[in-house]
Amino acid sequence: MDYQQTLHYLYERTPMFQQVGSKAYKEGLENTYALDNYLQHPHRNYRVIHVAGTNGKGSCSHTLASILQEAGYKVGLYTSPHLVDFRERIRVNGQPVPEEYVTDFVEKHRAFFEPLHPSFFEVTTAMAFRYFADEQVEVAVIEVGLGGRLDCTNIVHPDLCLITNISPDHTQFLGSTLDKIAAEKAGIIKQGVPVVIGETTPLTRPVFAQKAKEVQAPIIWAEEEQRLLDARRKGTGWLYSCNDYPELVGELGGLYQVKNTNTLLSALHQLLQAGYRITEQAVRNGFARVCNNTGLMGRWQVLQTSPLFICDTGHNVAGISYVVEQLRELHAKHLHIILGMVNDKDINGVLELLPREATYYFTKATVQRALPETELAQLAATKGLQGTTYPSVVEAVQAAQQKCLPEEVLFAGGSSFIVADLLANRDTLNLY
Repeated sequence: MDYQQTLHYLYERTPMFQQVGSKAYKEGLENTYALDNYLQHPHRNYRVIHVAGTNGKGSCSHTLASILQEAGYKVGLYTSPHLVDFRERIRVNGQPVPEEYVTDFVEKHRAFFEPLHPSFFEVTTAMAFRYFADEQVEVAVIEVGLGGRLDCTNIVHPDLCLITNISPDHTQFLGSTLDKIAAEKAGIIKQGVPVVIGETTPLTRPVFAQKAKEVQAPIIWAEEEQRLLDARRKGTGWLYSCNDYPELVGELGGLYQVKNTNTLLSALHQLLQAGYRITEQAVRNGFARVCNNTGLMGRWQVLQTSPLFICDTGHNVAGISYVVEQLRELHAKHLHIILGMVNDKDINGVLELLPREATYYFTKATVQRALPETELAQLAATKGLQGTTYPSVVEAVQAAQQKCLPEEVLFAGGSSFIVADLLANRDTLNLY
């Protein structure tokens, strides 16, 4: 099989949550342990930082990887989902896993894993862990896929656990209340391993505290440490004020990056305590060069400046609330919003937050979970949101581009998959 045939095989033979949702979810770690044993426990060959949370875990993972790269480490980075190419999920020093490695891994090991009927994520995680060992990385930043306790990344033995925050998402798997969701995320907390908690609520804090106590894990509350003193705009990013790194420039421009940065500063302090060699310059360069160092895309990403065109992967109520607040801060003469969602999110909750004065271009991404654009438009109309439907992201964007004046603003989002389709068609849409 060539690379494209291999991807087709993975998508078709191993259920992929990105495409089909709940049908791809497998509870339990039996397959994960079987694959890990078969591949000779590759994750034991390098240090690990394990990152969980509802929102922000991707940005935090990429930023940590960027800093560690700047500090001179050979760094593995495992994240999900991908936006344009599967290989984005598995990187070493920012470079995606080669196509040949993906095809060779599947061809070499399929006879073992096929009888297990694994999920796409189970196979992908095993591939990532083996690749990092083969590449002899020194440290791997591993992002949890879903939840934590039963996520197949949760076989690692990390130097540090990081949990960014808890908000309602994937409630059909993780529970319908914040304390139940927190219990699943807290499942990554390991015996004696420090854990940094980015944000808490009165419901989630006791859950984390109890789990940490049970396994004698030092727990660090980033909100209490408050290592970030202030943040103000600098270009499309941020200028952070903090005692450890005065006048720290952050490349990532989303409003939510302010809380992410406070969490990261606490995490960095713990890594230094654990003996990581991270200089002040490495931290500065890491924050300033995240996208170049790690290939991060889709986080308040500016696609063009006239008219201003922004996309963001925020896809639940908590994420969209930050997006809407930041859109208001632009004080645009008018907003044109290309919107699509998947069918297992709190769609009504998101629609309640969106500005009624904008013009909407309702569409759907090329995944099976995508909510049909006509249904989305009907739901949006009940919230006072008006617009037109388009069967594809490309058609929706082209229509918005035709109508948007230079002094107005375009935004695309509502789902990671809307952003994925947009970025995959940048050439067609003349977005450079």
